[in-house]
Amino acid sequence: AVQLVESGGGSVQSGGSLRLSCETSKYIFTKCGMGWYRQAPGKEREKISNINLDGTTSYEDSVRGRFAIIQDNAKNTVYLLMTSLEIEDTAVYSCAAEWTSTCFVEYPELRGYWGPGTQVTVES
Repeated sequence: AVQLVESGGGSVQSGGSLRLSCETSKYIFTKCGMGWYRQAPGKEREKISNINLDGTTSYEDSVRGRFAIIQDNAKNTVYLLMTSLEIEDTAVYSCAAEWTSTCFVEYPELRGYWGPGTQVTVES
């Protein structure tokens, strides 16, 4: 079964940068888009970025221009490059496979699957 493992979180001062990684145990990027999500304390999980099968990307308004999602096919890894971090970015960040016409047929274990996440704490 495919697994997703996030890493790269930590504590950083406001204005700093981090690079999060989402490593997949199999090469799934020809079938699945990928998304990054975050959940702040007391708030709902929100999608902040995704990359589609054709390589196009999208971003939630609050992170656009500061975050970048990058896919490295050779490493089975999707990165989230975060710059100009703000206190409001503090959250647990998780990656997930995005629905496509083939992803959850090929990899049904990814439907509703969430990795353990990685904590990002931004301090003033």
